[in-house]
Amino acid sequence: MVIFDGVQVLDVTGPLEVYAAANEFGANYRITTASLDGKPVTTTAGLQLVPDAALSALTDPVDTLLVPGRPDWWVAVSDTALIDTIKTLASGSKTVASVCAGAFPLAATGLLDGRRAATHWRLVPDLAARFPKVTVDRDAIFIRDGDFVTSAGITAGIDLTLSLVESDHGPDVARAAAKHLVVFMARPGGQSQFSVRQTAKYGKDSVLRQVLDAVVADPRADHTLPSMAARAGVSERHLTRLFRSETDMSAAQFVERVRLEAAQALLEGGSDPLDSVARRSGFGSVESMRRIFRRSLGTTPGAYRDRFRTTGAKSQNEAFTSDVD
Repeated sequence: MVIFDGVQVLDVTGPLEVYAAANEFGANYRITTASLDGKPVTTTAGLQLVPDAALSALTDPVDTLLVPGRPDWWVAVSDTALIDTIKTLASGSKTVASVCAGAFPLAATGLLDGRRAATHWRLVPDLAARFPKVTVDRDAIFIRDGDFVTSAGITAGIDLTLSLVESDHGPDVARAAAKHLVVFMARPGGQSQFSVRQTAKYGKDSVLRQVLDAVVADPRADHTLPSMAARAGVSERHLTRLFRSETDMSAAQFVERVRLEAAQALLEGGSDPLDSVARRSGFGSVESMRRIFRRSLGTTPGAYRDRFRTTGAKSQNEAFTSDVD
């Protein structure tokens, strides 16, 4: 783990705690923290971190190189000694990962050119503007592109590290580490950083508000454009304009995404049969739900649950059988 002044403390401690937890359940990670000169660094929270070594003193090959971030990313990017050292270490590492704003110093090495990358959603425009050769995904929790893995903001580093543990030691060790830390078992990398409901820009007196609230409150209800327009007391044409201007989506797209999120939550947190999940989330049939999952997430509902449901739900129903891809 590379550390430097101004680093966000959870970018560092979150992933390291995952590795420490994995060691409790059969892994054998040797964790090393290193600063540029081997001296202590001060985090955004004012906490001092004492490194194990100077980066220049690392002589053994690095299996996984982790680069955290600092909110004022331009300071890290302007530190040429730091960037050069990260590039040198990355060239000999099997896996190179960044957390949150750590994508900026990693991108400054040029190693992310031509690759997809994630960062905190607030920093997406900055990363895309500063490093136009990097394809920035504004939504993903984390992205793996070859030997490089980049994550979204702060706690997403835990998701990223759980996925790395799973790659190294399998799902049982990663699941045990997640359960020990009382976190979800590896949210999917493609999962959105924020809910579709949070993307709406309506004011609290907006005509659209009652429509959105109704969709979220009961995804199973009739949410066709005519029925929603009737509930809102406006024309279908006007409601269509409101959806476009205030959610950047059509009415059908918004409803579909709410139902998808509802299904994801049911799959992650429980073990109801797939036909029950399809009904409760508003898809009506397993086939309709499977079609949307494949198109939006690139997987099936059963495969999604097997991989991403919480450890608590998993332990309650180890015998659950997923749908066939």
